Amino acid sequence: MLRAVKFISKGDKDFGITVRKRVSDYFKEKNIARTGDYRIWVKVFVLPMLLLVPFALILTNFFTGSLFLFYALWLLMGIGLAGCGLGIMHDACHGAISKKQSVNQFIGALVLNLAGGSTLNWKIQHNVLHHSYTNIDGYDEDIDPSGIMRFSPHQPVKSYYRFQTVYAWFLYGLMTFEWATFKDFLQLKRYNQKGLLAQNTTADKELAKLIILKVLYYSLFIVLPILLLDIAWWHIVLGWFSMHFVAGLILGCVFQPAHVVPSSEFPLPDKDNHVAGDWAIHQLLTTANFAPTNRILSWYVGGLNYQIEHHLFPNMSHVHHRTISKIVKRTAEEFGLPYYSQPTFVGALANHASMLHKLRK
Repeated sequence: MLRAVKFISKGDKDFGITVRKRVSDYFKEKNIARTGDYRIWVKVFVLPMLLLVPFALILTNFFTGSLFLFYALWLLMGIGLAGCGLGIMHDACHGAISKKQSVNQFIGALVLNLAGGSTLNWKIQHNVLHHSYTNIDGYDEDIDPSGIMRFSPHQPVKSYYRFQTVYAWFLYGLMTFEWATFKDFLQLKRYNQKGLLAQNTTADKELAKLIILKVLYYSLFIVLPILLLDIAWWHIVLGWFSMHFVAGLILGCVFQPAHVVPSSEFPLPDKDNHVAGDWAIHQLLTTANFAPTNRILSWYVGGLNYQIEHHLFPNMSHVHHRTISKIVKRTAEEFGLPYYSQPTFVGALANHASMLHKLRK
């Protein structure tokens, strides 16, 4: 069973109280909801086209005569898949697209199923563990690459980590591929052992659902193209893998520069499983924004270049991040607290690479 970590405030709750009140006042004054507006619904209809239209073109069998175009369509699907995950699924699984949770659940499950993933596992890893215990080794699985890389100074050193600045980017490309193949099964077993499954379900029920979803997923993206296309089966498998590699690389390059950078702190619980300090301040110390003025990037990555705002208000749609960031930054400065923000995306990637180099030993 997973033992919960408690954040013990020592008179430092004022920032969290103040920033939450100011953001709440903003929505009240504007008379708008924290969920998505027309901007998120534009994405709900546009971004899936980057995934589904290329796939439909592939299934016409028209492009099998040109391997360049054939693989280009799969790569475009990877860009669409990552965009759907970042710009749609992420908000949906946080309950932030619509006021109706049934809508959020439907959209979130649909997009994750198209990626070959499980909403149950994703919500436990991301919503529960990552957001509750950001950068806490042993709890936040986003900084636990299973001994292949070192994302925290508290993790043991291995000789091959000296090369992680080089090979990390290839491993990021395997992220959604792992979801679609074996990772969900391992996570389900682990979360069941830790007592993280909801009380209204069982591991056996979730395993049955998982198997059915995987069968449907592979039937759509592997079996159907093999049956319809006049091309060797291994080209289809390689194209499918290419799609996942592009999607995984994009996701890794968006999420890791927000938490595994030189400015990030990696606190450990004490013997009583307590972490000193207020939870809201913890988010400032473990999270960083990037490219706040790049509107095109921000649109595509679902506002996740504003990770500070997202971590402070995880159930708020990303369409509000840009405006809210001004409130959060001003409040942090008033309390003398850091507000880490890298001006460019390239700079954020360089910061992450620098941290990987630092953690190599």
